[in-house]
Order: sequence, then structure tokens, then C-alpha cells
Amino acid sequence: MTHYSATINGTMVNCATDFAVINPATRQEAGRAPNMDGGDLDHAVEAARRAFAEWSARSDKDLQSICAAVTARIEEHAEELARIITLEQGKPLNGLGSRWEMGGAVAWAGYTTGLSLPVKLLQDNAEGRVELHRKPIGVVGSITPWNFPVMIAIWHIMPALRTGNTVVVKPSPLTPLSTLRLVEIMNEVLPPGVLNVVTADDQGFNLGAAMAAHPDINKIVFTGSIATGQKVMQSAASNMKRLTLELGGNDAGIVLPDADPQKIAEGLFWGAFINNGQTCAALKRLYVHETIHDAVCAALVAYASNIPVGNGMDEASILGPVQNRMQFDKLSRLVADASGRGKVLLGGAPGEGLFFPPTIIAGLSNGDPLVDEEQFGPALPVIKYSDIDDAIRMANDSPNGLGGSVWSSDISVAKTVASRMQCGSVWINKHGAIQPNAPFGGVKASGLGVEFAEEGLAEYTDIQVIFA
Repeated sequence: MTHYSATINGTMVNCATDFAVINPATRQEAGRAPNMDGGDLDHAVEAARRAFAEWSARSDKDLQSICAAVTARIEEHAEELARIITLEQGKPLNGLGSRWEMGGAVAWAGYTTGLSLPVKLLQDNAEGRVELHRKPIGVVGSITPWNFPVMIAIWHIMPALRTGNTVVVKPSPLTPLSTLRLVEIMNEVLPPGVLNVVTADDQGFNLGAAMAAHPDINKIVFTGSIATGQKVMQSAASNMKRLTLELGGNDAGIVLPDADPQKIAEGLFWGAFINNGQTCAALKRLYVHETIHDAVCAALVAYASNIPVGNGMDEASILGPVQNRMQFDKLSRLVADASGRGKVLLGGAPGEGLFFPPTIIAGLSNGDPLVDEEQFGPALPVIKYSDIDDAIRMANDSPNGLGGSVWSSDISVAKTVASRMQCGSVWINKHGAIQPNAPFGGVKASGLGVEFAEEGLAEYTDIQVIFA
């Protein structure tokens, strides 16, 4: 059994107590993490605050150089980190699994490193010179979820470091091991205190809530549920923290009548079932025109039927288990309810342990729980429609607004439909294909602010205008 340590001020830190992290495929311990408290959090924040003075004063070129070295070090340890992710999160090593996650993490780190926010000249004439400068905010608190423990940590940490901020990151208690090791690796390059990590089982002291309320944390970046995001927002008001919140999604896809069922089946499947459906911007509701509804369902079922599901450490597995019991139980409840309302085309019954087969259910409509609630698991409801205006209305009939997609053989028609969808990102003939050079964020209850690209980098800065 491996006991992982936290890193604070460049030093490995252990606690009097630790907690077990469970492998969802085997239900055995994957490792143990420090069970930290408010004193540990204060220690980490103070270390980050002390380090901020020197780190924020570095030149843009220097920050870029160090971030490039950090990226290289992460890439060197990609396979090690991928295996830790699989052990604690459950996703397979292969397919769109932990090796793919590490590839994404390295790509995002590298792209973010190459970005910059130069001084913007607003005016330079006889009346004076006006410059817009971007200044680092201070100590950034990062709270990450369990579905992509390394990649989302990179999404939070790298833009913060690149803009001269220091960081305290708190991973989910369900998947802290890969983040603990990631931060240890990054500290081989970074100065002490620039990047710190704290972990707890959240059964007693709630580290996340304490971070949101901490007076010496200047910004919180949080990825997780809407309910928790609302609590973070409330707590952050105490010292006017800056916020980036990427919250839940219940993404809709609309298949137009001119789409080719055979051509889109693979894209539909991975749009919905990437990471076993445990993805904020996964396809979670599929609206299909009545003229091709049955053909789309048949093509989806045929593709999904050939996807191997098993222990992620098995090189043959393409999908793994649901990550935790609470999510498994929610998924089981929603699928059981949907089974009584619609027609189960594939799957529908829980497997052994936390395994749940890919499930496709037709004959549902808005108002059914599997359609209205974010299932965050391997189950896709398919809804038949006859009028495109009705399909758009149903797609927009949600408090969420993270992503959406339109599937069609006519790109111009698809773009017209896409423009009417109420969500932050819309993909044509694919779903969830985020990339580091395009801003990503939600509307309505799906979040506040954006990540990625220059717009995401700017979220880690305050504006200072100098008049001369």
C-alpha cells in the first residue's frame, strides 16, 4: 500500500491520520492520502502568500521558461501518473482513458505556457498615453473534481502559474493520489511555496468550504456541481474573491433529418460515453428527428455493443466502472425509472460492483428524470421530435447551459440551429471536443467565467490601467 504525502512550501508533509482511496474496479485500497485540517490549510496558504512576492515579480519570459520546464517534467512522468489515475478513478489506461487524459494534460500545459497577455496600448497621442496592464491576483485556490483529476488540475494550475499567481490545490477525496504526485513532480521545478496541495476526506473538516471562505485566498477556481458552486460563490463574497466556476451540464444534441445515422454513430457514442459519461460536457440528452430516429438508435446500439467494459488496468478495457457508490446509486435510480417509462435498447441493469453497462433508452421526453437530471454516467436518453423548433425548445428547457451539438450533413443549416442553443459551446457533428485555444465556459447555471485560451488566461489577472 502506497502512502502519499502532500507538498507545502516545497516540503513533503504528512499528517497524524490519513484516509483510504478506493479503486472502484476492485473495491480495494489504491493508496492513502493525508487527512489535513484547517491548520494545514493555513500553512499552505501562508506559504503561497510568501512565495507570491517573488514569483509575481518575475518577468513574463522567466515565468514562461519555468512553465515550459514544468510541462516537460509532467510529460516525463505521464505513464506513472496515468496508472495512478486508473487505480483511483477507474478509467482504463487505453481508449479515451488515463493515457489520453495525460496526453491532454501535457497538451494544455504546453499551450498555456505559450500564451501571454502583453501590455495593451489604449491611447498614445497628444492628450496622453494609456496602457492596460494585466496583474496577477495573488493566491489562487483550486478545487478539482474526481472525473479528470490530473487534466482539470492542469487547467486550473498552469494559467495561474503562467500569470504570476501562486496556488493551493485541493483535489477530490475520491481521487487525490494523482494530484499529490503531480504537485510533487511540479515542485521539482518550481520554487518553494508557488504550488501547494492539501487533501482531506471531507468527512469532518471541509477543506473546500474553508478555502472558499479563507481571507488570504484571492481567487477560487472550482469545477464541480452547481449546488457546491453556489456555496463557493456565497462564501467567496466574504473578501470579494475572484471566481471561475465550471459547473454541471446537461448537454443536448440535436440530430437533423439529413444526418447519416451510420456516419454519426461513433461520434454520438463518444460524445455521450467519454469517461463513462462522467464528463461535464458530455452528450446527456439526444433529440433525433422522427424520420431517422430508429436508424440512429440502431446504429448507436450496434456501435456501443462492441465496447469492452472492465478493470481499467486491463489493457483491453475501453470503459471502466462508475467512480463511486453515490454516483452509481444515482445512475441506477435514474435508469430504473427510465426503464419503466421508455424502451431499453441496450444495457439498463447494473453490473457487478460499480460496473454499469452502456445504456441507451428511447421513448423518453422532457419531464422524465433521466432527461431532466444530469446522470453523469453511461446512460443516454433518446427523445424523438418532429419539428425543429420543438427540438430547440426542449434542448433549451434546462437550467444548465454548458455545451450542445447539432448533427447534420449541411453545415450551414447546423450552424443556424447551433446559434439558437442556449449554451457556452456548440459542436457540429461532434460533442465535447474542447481544445486549449478556444474559450470554454457555461451560461445560465453552468458556470461563471471561462477557461482556456487568452480569455481563460485573463481570468487569473486583475486589470490595471496606467495613464501617463
